Amino acid sequence: MAGDASPGDSAPPASPTPSGANPPPAHPHPSATGEDGHAKTGKRALIIGAIGVVFGDIGTSPLYAMREALHHSRSGGTADLAVLGVVSLVFWALILVVTLKYVVFLMRADNKGEGGTLALMALAQHAVGRRSGLIFVLGVCGAALFYGDGVITPAISVLSAIEGLKDAPGIGPSLAPFVLPIAAGILIALFMIQSRGTASMARYFGPLTLVWFLILAGLGLYHIFDDISILRALSPHYGVVFLLDNGFLGFVILGSVFLAVTGAEALYADMGHFGKSPIRIGWLWVVLPCLTLNYLGQGAFVLAHREAAANPFWMMVPEIAYWPVLIMATVATVIASQAVITGAFSVTQQAVQLGLLPRMAILNTSESQAGQIYVPSINSMLMVGVLVLLVTFQTSSALAAAYGIAVTGSMFVDSLLAWFIVRNMWKWSIPASLAAITPLVALDLVFMTSNMLKIPQGAWMPLVLGAGLVLIMWTWTRGSQILSDKAKKDSLPLTDLIEMLRARPPHRAPGTAIFLTSDPDVAPVALMHNLKHNKVLHEKNVILTVRTADRPRVPDSHRVKIEPINDDFKKITLTYGFMESPVVPRALSLCRKQGVKFDIMSTSFFLGRRSVVPSASQGMPLWQDKLYIFLMRNAANPTDFFHIPPGRVVELGTQVSV
Repeated sequence: MAGDASPGDSAPPASPTPSGANPPPAHPHPSATGEDGHAKTGKRALIIGAIGVVFGDIGTSPLYAMREALHHSRSGGTADLAVLGVVSLVFWALILVVTLKYVVFLMRADNKGEGGTLALMALAQHAVGRRSGLIFVLGVCGAALFYGDGVITPAISVLSAIEGLKDAPGIGPSLAPFVLPIAAGILIALFMIQSRGTASMARYFGPLTLVWFLILAGLGLYHIFDDISILRALSPHYGVVFLLDNGFLGFVILGSVFLAVTGAEALYADMGHFGKSPIRIGWLWVVLPCLTLNYLGQGAFVLAHREAAANPFWMMVPEIAYWPVLIMATVATVIASQAVITGAFSVTQQAVQLGLLPRMAILNTSESQAGQIYVPSINSMLMVGVLVLLVTFQTSSALAAAYGIAVTGSMFVDSLLAWFIVRNMWKWSIPASLAAITPLVALDLVFMTSNMLKIPQGAWMPLVLGAGLVLIMWTWTRGSQILSDKAKKDSLPLTDLIEMLRARPPHRAPGTAIFLTSDPDVAPVALMHNLKHNKVLHEKNVILTVRTADRPRVPDSHRVKIEPINDDFKKITLTYGFMESPVVPRALSLCRKQGVKFDIMSTSFFLGRRSVVPSASQGMPLWQDKLYIFLMRNAANPTDFFHIPPGRVVELGTQVSV
């Protein structure tokens, strides 16, 4: 298990500029108008980029959110109170969940500029100052639920856009049988191009999504005047009265209203790519006004045409603009799906680095952009999951029942983790911390319990998927810990081995040997086997450990720590952030600055490979042993994972039981 990462490991303090944030100008000067112009242009580009990536998911919600909420109301959405109430609830959900919780509050709790559940987990561990089991469990559950959301979002988004074909002027009914095959074809194509990278297309995501939001605003503005009294829905009064009037059914409707804010967690998760300011500006000045106008327009249209409650978005589109809107809706949903897929790759990279998942092949698809990665195994699993959903549920209305529970669960985890930040890092008093966190938790609980009522209709699916991923992460971390403890118990302390070698020197071989290990204080298995079977010790020996810090990135100046032991041995520790891929040869080249040189082509890397066998009498249950062994056998080769030249690697194995 060479170089296994641990969430508890930390690195020297560093303050790298967050990815997406604008670094200060090197020579600020009041007359530097050119620099000011470049800064404004750069910020504008970041805002447009954020609109494409961050808000794609929430921008496709108008396609189905109103329809589902109205469908569940007592009158089927045709009564004035139902329309005003649903629009009011949607608007205030956008204000409370997205604006207040995420934009105003949670975006302050960043981990060196990065957001997302795992970044928040690492930050909370750092704030508490120790490895907390509760924080770890919350982080694992949040990450697992994210994958549940990642499977449903592409399916419901693309399908809801393609379903517009059913209402197409003149030929709609004849196209109905082709909706599912077309949606499946688009999604298969999307997953197939992931290996080529999306950097070349990403520059168009922002402008295209901006056009989509302007279309949403235009449609809403065009129809608000169908019944201007819809503006009353901006008052929370109608939402409250609607809920009281519908009783328990009103509570059920909240689960459909929540569909309007799915994608809000992306504001926090993608913070590192664009910075806080561009995301906040994009939301407050573009996305929120456009969404509000569209929902108001849908409400006014239904008030004027009661039959439109069946599918308000597509029925409000003027016939002359129908096909352009349908094309743009499809483009917007594909971009939203791409953002979710990219997010799944990013979360996987973090989970692997934090030791929650086995090592996986993580490929960089862009030489210039570090964040452009591709994880083949995750891509394949997502594609299979999405296609299974399409075949199983077949309509976006059926999928809407499964959607939401994973997102509310993930948001609930974020709120609970925020408690540790507020209390331990910001040092707020208990009353102040409770005053900040309790309303957020209460809001999440209301939406989460409302979505739980949809479990029989399909919400069970993301929960089962999430539970399966929690089991995998728990098995992997528990098995790795058992293996690490067993290795430490059975191993010889490195200092004792060095004393033994001094007393009885073995035959010396020319060159440098690097032994990868997760515990630098004990003699690596590969070193012991080399001495036992080959009976040689190299002239220079390096005990190399790769650690993962509780921050997203570690600058090169803090990457390498060298600790000489004697003339024959050195300890080297390489520290990476949880959003970085370890490249050992590049990191070793940094040792030159500290007076240690490596010629990679005359250096041998020794890796200890463990052959694990299940044991019913110790450690985990037998079925979990077998799951751990399966995960271990399918983990990426450490040679590939650490980017070590294959021709310089020597693997020496041993058998161990878990």
